[in-house]
Amino acid sequence: MQPLGNPAPAGEHECDVVVVGGGPGGSATAAMLAKHGHHVILIEKERYPRDKTCGDGLTPRAVVALQQLGLYEEAAGEVDGFAIQKGLRIYGGDMVWNLPWPETDRFPSYSLTSRREILDYRLAEYAQECGATIWSETKVTEPVFGADPGHCTGVMFQSPNGAGQVRANYVVAADGGSSRIAVKLGLPRDQARPMGTAVRAYYKSPRASMQYMESHLEMRAGDELLPGYGWIFPLDHGLVNVGWGLISTSPQYQKVNYRQLLDAWVNNMPESWEISTETQVGRAKSSPLPMAHNRHPHLYRGVLLVGDAGGMVSPFNGEGISYALEAGYMAAEAIDSALANGSHRALEAYPAAVRAAWGGYFRLGIYFLEAMGNKDVMRLCTQHGLPRRYVLEFVNRTMAQLINEPRPHNITDVVIGGLSRLVRAA
Repeated sequence: MQPLGNPAPAGEHECDVVVVGGGPGGSATAAMLAKHGHHVILIEKERYPRDKTCGDGLTPRAVVALQQLGLYEEAAGEVDGFAIQKGLRIYGGDMVWNLPWPETDRFPSYSLTSRREILDYRLAEYAQECGATIWSETKVTEPVFGADPGHCTGVMFQSPNGAGQVRANYVVAADGGSSRIAVKLGLPRDQARPMGTAVRAYYKSPRASMQYMESHLEMRAGDELLPGYGWIFPLDHGLVNVGWGLISTSPQYQKVNYRQLLDAWVNNMPESWEISTETQVGRAKSSPLPMAHNRHPHLYRGVLLVGDAGGMVSPFNGEGISYALEAGYMAAEAIDSALANGSHRALEAYPAAVRAAWGGYFRLGIYFLEAMGNKDVMRLCTQHGLPRRYVLEFVNRTMAQLINEPRPHNITDVVIGGLSRLVRAA
């Protein structure tokens, strides 16, 4: 992969929309706005291609999001770096279950994996192909305001070429869970919402050829059962992504050593898997998971928050890519309407769309994490839930939000869809 984008030229610049952050959410927003014919500048602090700490999994929901953007070959797994899986293999309760992805009207019955180095590069490249300008190696330092302190009109930046600013009608913050823009705007995380932490590393392993993503539901520190899960996801070129995560509702959240536990886990895997510290490629990396809209509102002082910047990570399974892509599409639609109508009020459609899409589901996830943080509940679920296939099929569809609406197909659609509409949106 060739380097993508250039450092921002120093000085004053103008555009219709400036998007801060070149991950999936930012690139999706930029691509869709550029498709609408708007002048978009996408600012990424690093140089493409660059790595990101992630499980590298794209559920069937994320596959649909890629299709919606127009990346049909990638969504079909027909491009190098995108591997297809037909389901989820679950380990737990001394059982191993192979669960094919369900057949639904909305989602395909397969998933994908792609290293973030590849996925993020392709998404940013696609935004550029659609007409967006990519500024890489450029750090955004401050939001800019005009006469109205309630509406951000651009950002200040620093690049290898010098300092400058870009003024825009609208600003999108897609700059990750620690979102410098949101912090500078005075919008902190909601400490009442859950967080997660995950660690992952790459390994050379023959399991790279398996047709299932794998989820290990009994992670332990010694004899203590932890409220989290481990994963093994097959990738291209003989690699697997292996990692595990823990939720903040757990009393062990800040006590365990994540990398040491990862090493202990992989070194006790079956020898035939060839996954150990000796087959590790590169170093293990950890990252926080900002869950359940733990920074909100998603429209604040005229800035739209997309992806991890708005805490758009599922509290059920730690998935964030699909929600970032979907949010990018929704943000672009709202901004396009605002530019067409010449009215900031059109932006209000964005947070409304986000709440309608996942607000209730994320609220259910908060309740789920509060329950899983209790070790007695975890033990009961492990002993009595994991050995039952119908329970695992329900859990599988629920955790990946593969709910068939508006026409429910089974009890999972009825229960989760109905509860998501009834509870207060997160």
